[in-house]
Amino acid sequence: MTGPGPLGALLGRCDVVICVGTGGVGKTSTAAALGVAAAEAGRRVVVVTIDPARRLADAIGTGRLSNSPSPIPGPWPGTLDAVALDATAAFDDLVRRRARDAAQAERILTNRFYRAIASGIGGTQEYMAVELLAELHSSGRWDLVVVDTPPSANALDAFDAPDRLRRFLDHRVYRALTASGSGIGRVVGRTAHGVVRAAGRVAGGEVVDDAIAFFTAFDGMEDEFRRRAREVTELLRAQTTGFVLVTAPRADTVAEARRVVDALAGRRLRIDVIAANRMTPRFTGRAAGSLEGDDPGLRTLARLTARREAEEALLVGLAERAVDTPVVALPLLDRDVTDVDTLAELGRLAVAAPSIADGHAGPVA
Repeated sequence: MTGPGPLGALLGRCDVVICVGTGGVGKTSTAAALGVAAAEAGRRVVVVTIDPARRLADAIGTGRLSNSPSPIPGPWPGTLDAVALDATAAFDDLVRRRARDAAQAERILTNRFYRAIASGIGGTQEYMAVELLAELHSSGRWDLVVVDTPPSANALDAFDAPDRLRRFLDHRVYRALTASGSGIGRVVGRTAHGVVRAAGRVAGGEVVDDAIAFFTAFDGMEDEFRRRAREVTELLRAQTTGFVLVTAPRADTVAEARRVVDALAGRRLRIDVIAANRMTPRFTGRAAGSLEGDDPGLRTLARLTARREAEEALLVGLAERAVDTPVVALPLLDRDVTDVDTLAELGRLAVAAPSIADGHAGPVA
């Protein structure tokens, strides 16, 4: 158990925690804070961002991050590393690992069709995001991987990527470019098949020739990609993988959060905890209506209390949408989250925060 609240319990039982949510709600800071909290609890943690905005390096107070884990020093008994996805470099590394030998890897890496794919065409960014997650998880170096995803629409694409890859490898057009009986090594000649001839008329013969050369160089690797895609799907749905939906107490972000809950449910993925970030602090246990008077301080307190009550009402509606999912309130701090000390403070508050369904949502200020 990392902490007494739902987020603390989630960190204690999971080996993968994935933070999802719309942009601008503090998702990156929340993911980094959870990583720091787990390191303070003695775990070996890596925080990885697949958000192209690359805000994790700023939030965690280090320099530019890359695909190689960067250690983050701090006064904790565990360890903390950080990684940022570079999809092109990661895809190149993946090809080198999966190729039979250096010659096959070189044929693929120098192919123009491959370079176009690796630069982001066809969902490569999304596929490499979940591939990186699986690689970090299976390495054995860490016992917890915390993932900061891009805004919700792109994150959902990443979760779909393994299934899309398998569908592509089984698609009739893909198979039309490859011969049956010996994997994808026997490529049908461009002039010998109507599908390929049509593709040549649309895209140009040179482009199709590059594609055929790519498939030829790819010989023998497709089964490994299928296997890995299945593993990634199983990892996303494993009991030890937890999803945290980060939102903010505003009508627009809560509406987006509802859509994320429904979209994940359609993919057989379940939100484990909803974290409402930057909540108005609770200054009193009394209701706003009981704070009446002419004193300016009392009027300010009444306004803040009313705002907090409205925020909690929004979240109760969200909790009803995500059945049996606890909602916790993370407070608006008095300073920006820009260094490890502030992340540690936010992390401690996060893992201790109770569910708002318990009748209170944090200490009274």
